[in-house]
Amino acid sequence: MNAERGRPAHGWFSVNDLWLSLPLLVIGFFGTRPAGDDQEFSRYPDRLAIVLVTLAALSLVLRRVRPEATLALCGAAIATYLGLGYPFGPILLTAPFAVYAVAIRLPLGRAIAYASAFYAVTAAAAIFRFVDAMVEWTWLGAFGWALSWAAVVAGSVAVGSAVRVRRESEVDMRAAAARRAVSDERLRMAQELHDSVGHELAVIAMQAGVALHVLDRDPVRVREALEAIRATSRASLDGLRVELDVLRTPESESAPRRPALGLADVDVLVERIRTGGVDVETRIDGGGALPPEVDVAAYRILQESLTNVLRHSGSRAARVQIRRGEDVVVVQVVDDGPARVDASLPPSAGTGVRGMRARAEDLGGTLDAGLRPEGGFAVTARLPLPPLPGSSP
Repeated sequence: MNAERGRPAHGWFSVNDLWLSLPLLVIGFFGTRPAGDDQEFSRYPDRLAIVLVTLAALSLVLRRVRPEATLALCGAAIATYLGLGYPFGPILLTAPFAVYAVAIRLPLGRAIAYASAFYAVTAAAAIFRFVDAMVEWTWLGAFGWALSWAAVVAGSVAVGSAVRVRRESEVDMRAAAARRAVSDERLRMAQELHDSVGHELAVIAMQAGVALHVLDRDPVRVREALEAIRATSRASLDGLRVELDVLRTPESESAPRRPALGLADVDVLVERIRTGGVDVETRIDGGGALPPEVDVAAYRILQESLTNVLRHSGSRAARVQIRRGEDVVVVQVVDDGPARVDASLPPSAGTGVRGMRARAEDLGGTLDAGLRPEGGFAVTARLPLPPLPGSSP
């Protein structure tokens, strides 16, 4: 289809374009002569009149492909018909459709220009009819007809332009929605890579530092660090491969993703941080399955908080507390890092806090993060839980 006018890519018209012309053609054939019975000053419709009626009706088959040609042919047929003195009749029914076809497919300025030319030609032919009739009500009738005809033409332009604007708005809205969906997916993937791969790379870097530190005096510890690096590297590569598969997969297909992590994986996460040199104390109050979106968000916030402890705090110990209430899950991570005179956060830590806060707020929750006066850093996330089925509001 033509992007500007919605025209068929090939051919002048299709069979579907006849659905409007045929009824108007039938009405014209059977209604033109009876219409002249009460118009004593009109010329009796002969074969030429029927030819002009046919031309006006069949011009509408081009309305989608060549709306300007439709309007020109229709206007010429109507003007000739009226100019020759044939009765006002069904041929005039084709005019609103021809004007509408131009208004719905062309910019408003061009549509008004074409419609104005159409009106001028057809109105002039009709007024000539009134003047030629030489009856007492000639000028009053001509004025009334010209005014009514102007309303018909202007109304068709207004309706067609309104429909065109609405369709363009719908197209723009769909395009904006598609762009927003792409942007949301990019942000999701960026957050996922930051949370998973970034965390795993931080653990690898820390383990590599540990291995270098004890390289000459503790071969067993070096071996443990290298094994941790190998396991973490594999997990990181698996996560990266999954996200890349999502990018490569066509939109019509669904790319497989690794199972979402949740609070059931806390022990593995904590053990990984411990091997990096941070002693983590864990306390979990309450139990039971969580909604998947809350479970994932709580895990990612905990993961990012512990990663920041590992990378930025200089702390050797951290406390994790997870409390589940009836309507909220609270995740808190506190480290015992040294007190800092400069209260500003490292840039990468600030990025992580923004990501954690975005996750909490997406669920209608809150996240507080900041340095403690006595030293260290604290993160507290409160994630609301949906009401249980059958519970009172």
